Amino acid sequence: MTRQDTAPAAVVDHTTRLGTEPVGRLLWRACTQTTAAVGVYGIYALTNAWFVGHGVGDTAMAAVNLVAPLLLLLGAVSTTVGAGGASLVSRALGAGDRQAAARAAGNSFTLFWLCAAATTVLGLAFLDPLLDLLGARGDLQASARPYAVVLLSGALVSTGFSSLVRAEGRMGYSTLLWLVPVAVQIALDPLLIFGLGMGVRGAALGTVGGQAVSAAMSLWFFFAQRQRPYRITPRDLLPHGPTLRALLGIGLPSFLAGTGVTLLAVLVNATLAATGSATALAAYAVCARLQTFVMMPHTGISQGLQPIVGYNSGRGLTGRALRARNLALLSSVLYGLLTAAILALLAEPLAGLFLNDPATITTAGQALPVIAIGLTVAGLGPLVAAYAQSLGRPAPAYLISIGALLLIKIPLVVALGRLGTGGVWAALAAGDLATAAVALLLLHRLRRATAKAP
Repeated sequence: MTRQDTAPAAVVDHTTRLGTEPVGRLLWRACTQTTAAVGVYGIYALTNAWFVGHGVGDTAMAAVNLVAPLLLLLGAVSTTVGAGGASLVSRALGAGDRQAAARAAGNSFTLFWLCAAATTVLGLAFLDPLLDLLGARGDLQASARPYAVVLLSGALVSTGFSSLVRAEGRMGYSTLLWLVPVAVQIALDPLLIFGLGMGVRGAALGTVGGQAVSAAMSLWFFFAQRQRPYRITPRDLLPHGPTLRALLGIGLPSFLAGTGVTLLAVLVNATLAATGSATALAAYAVCARLQTFVMMPHTGISQGLQPIVGYNSGRGLTGRALRARNLALLSSVLYGLLTAAILALLAEPLAGLFLNDPATITTAGQALPVIAIGLTVAGLGPLVAAYAQSLGRPAPAYLISIGALLLIKIPLVVALGRLGTGGVWAALAAGDLATAAVALLLLHRLRRATAKAP
């Protein structure tokens, strides 16, 4: 008997309802759960900023933001294996091949652990040049260094593989992989920063502590839980050439997108350091946290859409996949308009929650309304990329991720950044608007290709 034949009936229901439940209800449940999950991480990003800003100071917040690209880079690696693995797993389950699903998940674990170990070793070995490259110099480096050391040391536990859990329809447990660790992080931050006086090192330990909880929950789910359509065995962890090629081919756009976000953050920080001041850097740190927070539901919508599209396309139910995509697009645009309006109207009061210096609050208050213009449609690019990856068509995702970065966002920051801090804010907004336009153009071309699919 093969693993394809051994899944309990109750477990099969979790996956088969992806192809039978009404699309609107299915997408609503999936997106609300994934949005709640990533949304609480956005809340943690804001509370972490508050704890650092009020417990250590505005300079420390600027330093932590300079190190943020390291977190973004680790996130890019986990998103790569997550997006690629989830696409393979959901389509394999849709086709009834549970052995292929287990192999895809196992190879995702192996690839991530190898990349995370390399990140730790190389990052710690070249830490000072890395911090200098990120713009952390002088007093900023003194605050950034202990934060970076802890983050790099905890790279192996920096993901809970929630996308692989969602790929089999287990939205509830996927949500717990976000909720529980964030609760741990929010509890640890005040204890370590205020109670034990550990400063930015305490903030980093709180982050890694929560991540370790998520990683432990994931290991239990995949290697010990029996009520699932497949289980990962030691054999599934062995690198399998065709699986790794497919995983990287589909997931690499996510890595390029994450790396692009990292490079853009480094460029923005460097431009502000050259044309602005520590005030501008601290103001951008708050804007970046608020932007991360409001973007989380966009991430939730994309993540909720992926298993639905992957499973239904695997079963040849193209109409259900298209309806789910259209509903997700509408939700993303409406949400973007709402949050952009809120950020623009409440810019200074929101900045004042995290900052102490009046000049820095004013700078952030001027930046947020401009950045918010781009946030109206900022979710379209990631959503279209996620949809294409779910179909096993990575080319549009490549163009959105690396193409938009190299041809749109970086040139805009370089060109408009010469005008000063106001130019940087304008470049960020213009980059999001142009990327959304490119994504819609690619979606139109992808729609024609999908309509021809069996």
